[in-house]
Amino acid sequence: MSDGLLARLEAATAHGRGVTFLDGPEPEHASWGRLHDEAAQTAAALQARGVGPGTRVALLGPTSRSLLTAVRATWLAGAAVIVLPLSPRLGTPDEFRAQTRGRITLGDVALTVADPAMVDAARAAEGDTSLITFAELEGHARVLSADRLDRPADDPDATAILQFTSGSTADPKGVVIPQRCVVHNLDAVAERAPMEPDRDVVVSWVPLYHDMGLVFVATNAMITGTEFVLAPPTRFVTSPSTWTTWMSQYKATWTVGPNFGLSIAARFLRGSEGLDLSACRRWGSGSEPIHPEVMEALADAGRGHGLDPRALYAGYGMAEATVAISLGVVGGGFRADAVDGALLEEELVAVPAPPDGRAARRLARCGPPLRGTELRVTDPSTGDVLGERRLGEIEVRGPSVVPGYFRNPDASAAMFRDGGWLRTGDLGYLAEGDVVVGGRLKDVIMVGGRNLFPEDLERAAQSVAGVRAGNVIAFGVAAGRRGEGVVIVAELKEGEPAHVRDGIARAVRAAVGLRPEDVVLLPVGTLPKTSSGKLRRSVCRDRYRTAELEAL
Repeated sequence: MSDGLLARLEAATAHGRGVTFLDGPEPEHASWGRLHDEAAQTAAALQARGVGPGTRVALLGPTSRSLLTAVRATWLAGAAVIVLPLSPRLGTPDEFRAQTRGRITLGDVALTVADPAMVDAARAAEGDTSLITFAELEGHARVLSADRLDRPADDPDATAILQFTSGSTADPKGVVIPQRCVVHNLDAVAERAPMEPDRDVVVSWVPLYHDMGLVFVATNAMITGTEFVLAPPTRFVTSPSTWTTWMSQYKATWTVGPNFGLSIAARFLRGSEGLDLSACRRWGSGSEPIHPEVMEALADAGRGHGLDPRALYAGYGMAEATVAISLGVVGGGFRADAVDGALLEEELVAVPAPPDGRAARRLARCGPPLRGTELRVTDPSTGDVLGERRLGEIEVRGPSVVPGYFRNPDASAAMFRDGGWLRTGDLGYLAEGDVVVGGRLKDVIMVGGRNLFPEDLERAAQSVAGVRAGNVIAFGVAAGRRGEGVVIVAELKEGEPAHVRDGIARAVRAAVGLRPEDVVLLPVGTLPKTSSGKLRRSVCRDRYRTAELEAL
């Protein structure tokens, strides 16, 4: 295998480029060489506190120079990093504390470094010596020389990241991502969506506690030495126009985001003037279901600002495969697969259909699997391998697939079929070499012999005026002999609730031919989501069953 993670970090400092941090009132720039020296001093301070190979460091703080330096320092000290979510989307301070402390305990953390405003959430008890602030760590580091660092040997099997899944407060699972998986996955990514330090400028607001933000973007930039513009996700959330503004200002060539972010970007581009996106050559969508109409709207809106539609691409991945499994090819642009929706639902076969036909269902093509990644589609019940355009469970294996979950042998064993095939839990099919993802296996709704996909229902519901885009959840509930009935839960942005409910019911019936059993409207900001913004359908279903949703 090529040079290890630590050697890559060191070598990338020679490029002379660096990071612009956008978390303060004014942008702050630092070279990769300067950041590496600071990280080496910080790593020495971590080692002085007992951090080293085989230990884990938890980091809790906003996206900043301090956080990125601490990630790098943790690796230079020989330890694994856990970047903790900043807050739950819903819940009380006590629930946030329980979530945070739960991850720290499950991770058997040697040291937690926290922002001063978040110390209470991370503290186990008064006088906890395993908890310090970023300022305290940096103060200790400033009095040490980088020569004090006992730089560990590159160990491909050493854990680089412990990435917690979005489980319940009591039972998240820690994905063990070794250094070898990080290096292999990013090497494979470089062949499909390369970062090139001599030409690229990367802009990102994706949180570092998400594998896409930490591995696909930040670590990628770190080990290549590419110019990097890094903003906190809160900057984008509170002022969504900033993403495209930053891209124009810094002449961004490379960026990525989730579907909802691209949808917002398209909307702001349509009403903006004076932006220049002509430098962009790779703009990806991943981490949540990708809607073809969003990608096409972004391409259309971006043309007026110089965006080449061929720069857009879709990707598919998960933390259990480090991050990326498949990506669209360079310069190919985004492509959708149009299939007969009825045959997909009833026969689980993806038969091509005219894109504008009434029965067509359009799905994102997420490109071929990356180098070294084997991918197959199987019958979820029997494990039998299915042929081209047959819908089943996506399974993968290869050097990017992680060994399992941290200290959870039962869950680790359940991850794999014989032969080392990772069961992703995602439904999909192969189409002329491209991976097409249909949704989560556990979320499929069975109605009268049809397999309904919640993404289709959600897309129909959010087309109704007054519904907040990207904030709709569909799920099934028991409905007697015909199987399940459909419930739609949506956030109401504006309008009369009764009128919006009727509109949702009509839109869903027009899309899939059945009327929902129930439509529930929620206030803005109350739909269950993970800390990284993904829909929590099972949590929403449970809260619906126990009448815990704050319905209007």
